[in-house]
Amino acid sequence: MVRHLLEESAHFELIEAPFAERQDIELAHDTEFVEQFLAGTLPATAMRRIGFPWSEGLVRRTLGSVGSTLAATEEAWRTGWGGSTSGGTHHAFRSYGSGFCIFNDLAVAINRLRSSGRIRRAAVIDLDVHQGDGTAEIFQNDSDVLTTSVHCKVNFPFRKQQSRIDVELEVGTGDDEYLHVLDHLLPQVMDFGPDVIFYQAGVDGLASDTLGKLSLTEAGLRERDRRVFSAVAVHHIPLVITLGGGYSEPIDLTAQAHANTYLTAVEVFSKESGLARHRA
Repeated sequence: MVRHLLEESAHFELIEAPFAERQDIELAHDTEFVEQFLAGTLPATAMRRIGFPWSEGLVRRTLGSVGSTLAATEEAWRTGWGGSTSGGTHHAFRSYGSGFCIFNDLAVAINRLRSSGRIRRAAVIDLDVHQGDGTAEIFQNDSDVLTTSVHCKVNFPFRKQQSRIDVELEVGTGDDEYLHVLDHLLPQVMDFGPDVIFYQAGVDGLASDTLGKLSLTEAGLRERDRRVFSAVAVHHIPLVITLGGGYSEPIDLTAQAHANTYLTAVEVFSKESGLARHRA
């Protein structure tokens, strides 16, 4: 649905995601975990924690999702920003998957950039309604990666990890308070001096979301995205956008909110660079 909405715009070139290579995935994940998932030999308890039954289709979907973020990262490195209509799998830990997330595409992409010597510092702006616990765990002892998470306090995961910056919101938080929090967070991210920023742009903070517990409006989410993109554009830092979560009833509201993120990115970055078309 998100793809179809973006195809209606003349601003995007949508390309098929390549499959991620195993050696890239292992930059962020334990070799045994990667091998067992790819081979379908993960214990049943591990698959239950992920939440999906194993299948060859799941393997392809997972490799495509990580590959999409890697492709978006290369686009961002070339042009200033890139988007993946997948990814944002921030509940994936170094040695196991969780919460419908298997491999952490954010961590894989950051570590591939570092392994190639293109960056030293990276930041993650995670605005999904659920804490980016897997990302926090993977980079918990890494001073060159700033992990941030703005999430609902009483929501999954119920055992939180420690991001470098965590902001816990109360149930029912609305647009004004949310945007105030964001205005305080963004300068801290920029002060860190990242060479690249990854934006986990989940839209599950919508009031219509069945798993969110916040009360954000569609207009509030658009303004959230605009403020993130404007801050990044001013500092000329490459930005990678990933889809993140969304579970509204009806699901059309989630699809439109996701599409709005990329449409807002085009609006902000085209003003900055004069570009009128972008790949996602």
